[in-house]
Amino acid sequence: METKNYEKVLEAAKVKAANYCAYQERTRQQVRDKLYAMGLRSDDVEEILTSLIIDNFINEERFARVFASGRFRLKKWGKLKIEFFLERLKLSEYCVKKGLEEIGEREYAETLKRLIEKKLEEGKGENLYRLNRKVADYLINKGYEPELVWEILKAKM
Repeated sequence: METKNYEKVLEAAKVKAANYCAYQERTRQQVRDKLYAMGLRSDDVEEILTSLIIDNFINEERFARVFASGRFRLKKWGKLKIEFFLERLKLSEYCVKKGLEEIGEREYAETLKRLIEKKLEEGKGENLYRLNRKVADYLINKGYEPELVWEILKAKM
């Protein structure tokens, strides 16, 4: 490709990537994948990524905080599931830890108790042991710690 044209393509890619990041929080890997999909070379991709990080379009700690608080407050995910997805997005251990710090212990326990009460209410009339198993399975699949789930369930019996 002609040098002048490629410089225009690079500039357009940088603007697209900045808009992509401005729309919602993104990880480095998400932006990297987007840039490669545009057909850019690896050294150019890394240069654009560096520029976006310097300009604070990409901040993985901020991403982890927003992701964790959103998944917990909106989708009622537990910490284990949030941690799994943050690690899957290739975030550092530090960013994962910072993200999980967004979830207060008291709020976490209260949310878990409310979810348990709601599920127990929905299953009223069922065999108590079978219902407890269903409720526990549901919450463990949502990413809550099994020990904590069972501890609260046993207290409700």
